[in-house]
Amino acid sequence: QVQLVESGGGLVQAGGSLRLSCAASGSIFSINTMGWYRQAPGKQRDMVAVIAGDGSTGYANSVKGRFTISRDNAKNTVYLQMNSLKAEDTAVYYCNAAIKGRDSYWSDYWGRGTQVTVSS
Repeated sequence: QVQLVESGGGLVQAGGSLRLSCAASGSIFSINTMGWYRQAPGKQRDMVAVIAGDGSTGYANSVKGRFTISRDNAKNTVYLQMNSLKAEDTAVYYCNAAIKGRDSYWSDYWGRGTQVTVSS
């Protein structure tokens, strides 16, 4: 069984910074792409940033230059450094990972989410 647990959300003023973390645990053989998604009230869940197993990254246009995704493969953890936060960044942030279990099957996993609220 695999779990993703996010941490680091909270309330911050516009222009401030937060760092999200997401740790994967359980029966893990390998992790490929990891990413962060967000969902604001009444809106669909959108990709924020992704990082592949080789370290290549991709970002939503709305966060380019402000957010940085990184990973620590030894800790099975992905991070999202968020700077220059804006009110429109307010959302529940979800961690996602493509994980190969010890049963040799790849599956897509989601965390439960962490709330980020940016006050203007």
